[in-house]
Amino acid sequence: MSDTRSDADPALASSEAGSRASPLPQAGGGPGPVRAGLLANPSPARRLADFYETLTPASIATLGDHYAPDARFKDPFNEVVGTAAIRRIFAHMFATTDAPRFVVTDCIEQGEQAMLGWAFHFALRGRALTVRGVTHLRFDAEGRVTLHRDYWDAAEELYEKLPLLGGVMRALKRRLSATG
Repeated sequence: MSDTRSDADPALASSEAGSRASPLPQAGGGPGPVRAGLLANPSPARRLADFYETLTPASIATLGDHYAPDARFKDPFNEVVGTAAIRRIFAHMFATTDAPRFVVTDCIEQGEQAMLGWAFHFALRGRALTVRGVTHLRFDAEGRVTLHRDYWDAAEELYEKLPLLGGVMRALKRRLSATG
């Protein structure tokens, strides 16, 4: 399990009083609190983490249970508003990748906001890939997502791992780091 707090980080230490950091198990780490049903009333962030870890093409239809109708979603490739548009992003993910799945590794909550650390595992043309990132979430009074913002480095996490394009990206990175 990864630890979401750092004694060496004064910013985290000073906000500790008003926040709750709760790591979730990594793949193979056994059932987490939400999946094991150990929490009588899991937080919106934990419910969303469980939703993503169990996401299937069929469960995309229940996205509205977790997102407000006018929720905003942004990642390196998309910026949309509304649950119908968000559903299309995930439907496209299932249509264009093989065996996609999310593993939520960290959950840091503070008031009506949360940060989820995650690993997205999938295959593309038979090649297994993993993208790691963080999601910033804001919730409404009913616990539904109003803002979902994914942060991950498309160049490092995806482009460098692809045949042809990966070689070009790695060469460019080496060249830029040699001149800097």
